Amino acid sequence: MRIIVLGSAAGGGFPQWNCLCPVCRLAWNGDRRVKPATQSSLAVSSDGERWLLLNASPDLRQQILATPQLHPHGKSRGSPIAAIFLTSGDVDHITGLLTLREQQGFTVFGSKATLAEVSGGIFGVLNRELVHLKRVVPDELVETGIGLSVMPFSVPGKVPLYHEAGEVKIGTEGEETLGLEISDAAKKFFYIPGCAEITPRLAERLRGADLLFFDGTTFTDDEMVRLDLSTKTAWRMGHLAMSGENGSMRRLADLGIRRKIYVHINNTNPVLVEDSAARAKAEAAGWEVSHDGMEVRL
Repeated sequence: MRIIVLGSAAGGGFPQWNCLCPVCRLAWNGDRRVKPATQSSLAVSSDGERWLLLNASPDLRQQILATPQLHPHGKSRGSPIAAIFLTSGDVDHITGLLTLREQQGFTVFGSKATLAEVSGGIFGVLNRELVHLKRVVPDELVETGIGLSVMPFSVPGKVPLYHEAGEVKIGTEGEETLGLEISDAAKKFFYIPGCAEITPRLAERLRGADLLFFDGTTFTDDEMVRLDLSTKTAWRMGHLAMSGENGSMRRLADLGIRRKIYVHINNTNPVLVEDSAARAKAEAAGWEVSHDGMEVRL
């Protein structure tokens, strides 16, 4: 099984187009200790020919251009992208579907709540005779038809930002935020780009995993607040910080996970700086920091 990190950044990418936080400033200045990154997505294949995308980021066209495995083939038109599995209805996970509107057949898998976001309106540009929407239910195995099976499961999260109104419930487990267990019958790995909390049930699911791609949005919970960039903590945004008593480095430390890789990394996160104290702490805790183009084979 081949896994390619198409995009490693959180919403907005890195550097974010309008941001001069300390980390983005390094990127704008061309500092070699940081690498620009597009918005979070993975590509997975069991045969190297047909590919499953995990989320469709707004940067999908750029990601396809940068990834030869996803270049078109055939006599005139044809793409190795056979399916897309959506983990939520967040803007940075679904808007890339609009890039795939040029009369190409593929399947979109997602929960009822997520498919509702891509079933009408501007997403009507997708030809429904070619693009098939298939609803998935948490904890029910999905056969993609391309040599990969996917077990979706609920993780603590929240509704997409554009649906927030009044008091927002954080950490709910329903269809809004999914984690994925992907298998080719020989090997399996987990993909969880958004998660607000490590519950006992989630910890047991991940125990002993060979490979985990996990939410690395911020290093500290109050990171964006301290930088005067937002009034929201990571928790309020539906994400779990890397550090701290309840952070992912601590909560996932004793589960015997063989390889742990952070994805969906926000532009403010100091772990993006290769020689930073934050990067050193993450690596000392057994974590890798993903980058665009990173490839993993299982």
